[in-house]
This record gives sequence, C-alpha cells and structure tokens, in this order.
Amino acid sequence: MRFGLYLRNMGPASEPTTLVESARAAERAGVEELWVADHIAIPPDEAEGSNGRYLDPLATLAYLAAATEKVKLGTGVLVLPYRSPLPTAKWVATIQELSGGRLMFGAGVGWMKPEFDVLGVDRGRRGAVTDRTLDLIVRCFADDVVEENGQAFLFRPRPPRPEILIGGSAPHALARAVRFGDGWMPIGGDASSLGEPIRQLAEMAAAAGKPAPQVVLITGLALEDRARAVDQVAQLAAVGVTGVVHGLRYETAAEFAHAAEGLAAVADEVATGGSTP
Repeated sequence: MRFGLYLRNMGPASEPTTLVESARAAERAGVEELWVADHIAIPPDEAEGSNGRYLDPLATLAYLAAATEKVKLGTGVLVLPYRSPLPTAKWVATIQELSGGRLMFGAGVGWMKPEFDVLGVDRGRRGAVTDRTLDLIVRCFADDVVEENGQAFLFRPRPPRPEILIGGSAPHALARAVRFGDGWMPIGGDASSLGEPIRQLAEMAAAAGKPAPQVVLITGLALEDRARAVDQVAQLAAVGVTGVVHGLRYETAAEFAHAAEGLAAVADEVATGGSTP
C-alpha cells in the first residue's frame, strides 16, 4: 500500500512559504507522495475554502521539485481539456526531467461547467479531447521523433514516462486507464462501493494483456484514531485499492506536518502488521 497527502495549492495554505514548509515537513516525516488539485477559474459561488485562489498545478509541482529531494509529486488530477496537448506534454516531460523522475501524472476530463464556459471549451467533447491529449503524451514519451498534424518534431528531453493515473468514474475512466495509463484515481468512496469497479478494471486490464492496475484513492483517513485509520486501509486493500491519498483542510505548515506524521505512523503500522507503538 502506498500513502500520500493532498497538498493545498489553493486558499491561504498556498502561500509560497507554507507550500515549501509543508512539502519539506512531509518529506522529513517519510510521506511518499504529495498531490495537488487543478482548478483554473472558480466562480464566486464555488469559492468557499479557497476564495478563488488556485495555483497552477504544474507550476506548483515544478516549484516544489526544486524545494524537495525525495518525495514524489503528482497532479490529482490535471484537467486535460483545459490545456493544449503538446504544451501539456512538454510541461510533464520538463517536470519529470528536473525532478529526477519524481512526477506522477494524474489526469481527467473535468466536471465544472463554469470553467469550461470561461475557457470556451465544449464540455460535451471533454472525453474526446482528453483521449487525444493522452494519446499524444504517450507517443511523446515513446520516441524522440513524434508526428502530429502531419509534422514530425523532436520531443526532448524525453525522460522515462511518469506513471499515468486516470481520474473519474466508471465506466469511462476505467476504459481510459486501461488504454492509456497505469491505473485509476477515484475520489471518495469506500470498500463497498469500490470493489466492483476495481474488479472490472482488473478484468479489462487482463483482457488487454496489461498488468494489474494501480488504484490510488483520494479520501480522508481518521488519522487522530490510528487503529480506525489502519482498519480503513485494510478494508480498502481487501478490495484492491493499492494507494491512499489523505486529503485535509489546513492553513499552516504546522497543521500539515502533524498530518504528515500521523499518516507516516499509519503507513508504518500497516507495513509492519501492527507493531508500531
């Protein structure tokens, strides 16, 4: 089981010093992964908790890559229809190169209609645009010479392709994960609701001749009650969840550091079968 924390690149916690101190605190605690969100144009009536302040996720991860050494950094998830495919691929490759291979690429179709309206993007075509972007990204990481729109070009630097996790709901996200990625990144849910789609995902991957996919769940763990948190993880693992990203609201790096220490303790207990004091 892999464990990560959702780092707030929104609201007051996204102030630069807080971001860096939080990321470094997680790294010191031994947290394996940090993930950030993607919103680009929050309407006023949807701004509770952020006041509309959102940092771009790719720029945020590039910034944090220079401020950390070991922790993996991920988009959870990047909304692909908001961005042009080739510049997105270049961003992904650049962060992967400069971070020393620490990028995790979560990607999805998006859902918030006002953001699509602001961008002038047809929300009804978001699935097709996402597939086109994922196809190009996969091809870019497969060969130095890529062709797009009838034009060959060099895609360099070309570091190892980052792990691709597809966000969204079944059935479309599952099919997209098998076609383009390494796994699925659902948000919310529990063992009772996730078991069936995870079973379907495993069957689809096997039919495609691919290894068992990762299933990395964004959720909340009861970190203040370690025994309960460990039980939550055990129930999720039993239905095929392979990773948990704990999300929380916080304003200070000290609050985030406390959560990082709690998550690390849960991870240690899970890894040692309950021997952590």
